[in-house]
Amino acid sequence: MKVKATITFYYHNENQAKIAFESLLPDNFGFLESYQDHDSLVCNLREKSLNTILSTTDDLIFSEMLVEKVLELQKKQMDV
Repeated sequence: MKVKATITFYYHNENQAKIAFESLLPDNFGFLESYQDHDSLVCNLREKSLNTILSTTDDLIFSEMLVEKVLELQKKQMDV
């Protein structure tokens, strides 16, 4: 059985989406393929195992949460 999933992260602007895309680029090898679409980051996952898809999704979401924290810090520094 082949399992597919698409996860889309939305950002405030294209620059934030670009930062997220570039930050998560090392995760693109293997089970994940992603691209920037304007102010969004689209991640496509394909694998034979649901467990692998779930593990990859968990890793992706955790990594993206770190990117969000960095973007928040960046915004706070720009507001100062």
